[in-house]
Amino acid sequence: MSGVRVLVGTRKGAFVLTSDGKREKWDVSGPHFGGWEIYHLKGSPVDPNRLYASQSTGWFGQILQRSDDGGQTWEPVDNKFEYDGVPGTHQWYDGTPHPWEFKRVWHLEPSLSDPDTVYAGVEDAAMFRSTDGGRSWQELAGLRGHGSGPNWQPGAGGLCLHTILLDPSNPERIFIAISAAGVFRTDDAGKTWQPINRGLRSEFLPDQDAEVGHCVHRIAMHRSRPNVLFMQKHWNVMRTDDAGESWHEVSGNLPTDFGFVIDVHAHEPETIYVLPIKSDSEHYPPDGKLRVYRSRTGGNEWEALTNGLPQSDCYVNVLRDAMSVDSLDPCGVYFGTTGGQVYCSADAGDSWNPIVRDLPPVLSVEVQTLP
Repeated sequence: MSGVRVLVGTRKGAFVLTSDGKREKWDVSGPHFGGWEIYHLKGSPVDPNRLYASQSTGWFGQILQRSDDGGQTWEPVDNKFEYDGVPGTHQWYDGTPHPWEFKRVWHLEPSLSDPDTVYAGVEDAAMFRSTDGGRSWQELAGLRGHGSGPNWQPGAGGLCLHTILLDPSNPERIFIAISAAGVFRTDDAGKTWQPINRGLRSEFLPDQDAEVGHCVHRIAMHRSRPNVLFMQKHWNVMRTDDAGESWHEVSGNLPTDFGFVIDVHAHEPETIYVLPIKSDSEHYPPDGKLRVYRSRTGGNEWEALTNGLPQSDCYVNVLRDAMSVDSLDPCGVYFGTTGGQVYCSADAGDSWNPIVRDLPPVLSVEVQTLP
C-alpha cells in the first residue's frame, strides 16, 4: 500500500510525519533543527528520498539543508547565492549598484525530472536555480532585471518570492508569485519574464489596475491543465484559463475573500480549496470557526467543510505555504496552523482529523506520496 510523508516547517524546527495509505496512524519525527525557523521543506517528485529544507535565524542567517534518506539525516549544503557571479551584490531596482539584502529562502521547488535541480524563491525577491543538489546557485537574473522592478514593494511579510509553479508539459515555462508585485511567467527557462496580472485590481494602488504591485498570496495549478491557475490574493480569489494573460474573480459565496492558501484536488482539476481569514488586520477565521471551503466548479460556488474542525473560539491563522494535497485515492488534503495543529482529511475534505497538536507555529506543509 502506498504511503504519505508530510513535511512540516515551523518557527522552531521541522517535523516529518509518515503514514500508510489509510492515513489513520502517524509516526512523528522531529524536531529537526530544533529552535530554527524552517520556512519551507519540499521533496523531489522523482526521488522520494531527496528532501530540501530552508533553515534560518536572525542571528546565524540562512542555511539550506538536504536529506538523501527521506529526512532521517540531513547535511547543510553550500549556500553560494550569486548575482552575475558576485555573491551578495546586485543591481538595485532603480538600476544603481546596491548591496543585496539576502534575508531568507521562502520557497524551494525541486525539478519535475531531476533531483539535483531545484529552484529557490528568496527575499528580497529573486529567483535562483541549483543544478548540483543545492551546493551552488545561479540567479535567473532576467526576473529582477525586468523593467517593472522599481514598482515592486514589500507586503507585510516582506518582499518575498513565495510561490514557484513548474509547467509539467513545458520545461521552459515557470510561474512565480511575489508579494507585493504580482505573478510573472517565463517561457524560456528564466531568461526573460513578463508580468501576468491583467484583471487584478488592488484598491491600495494609485492605479488599481497597475501592471505590477498586486499582493498575491498564493497561486496553484493542476498538473493536467497548466494553463489554468487559481490565486488567493490579498483580497479576492481569482482564476485564469489562459496561463495568466487574463484573470477573473471566483470568490462567489465565500464569507470573506481574504486568505493565504489555495490548492487543487489531485484528481479533480475543477475542485479547489481555500481557507478564508477574517481580514488583513484580523488574521483568524471568521466568527472563530475554522472552516475550509471547497468548490467543485472551479470557483464561485463554495461549500464549508467543518466536520472535525473547531467551530468555536478558534483564532489561528493558516499561512501561504501551509496547505498541500497528496495523490492517493481518495485525495488527502492537509493544512497547518499558527496554533501548531496539522489537520488531515483522507476523504478530499469531507472530514478532518488532527495529525499532531501543539507544534510550534506552522509555516509550511508539503506532502509526498510514497511508493
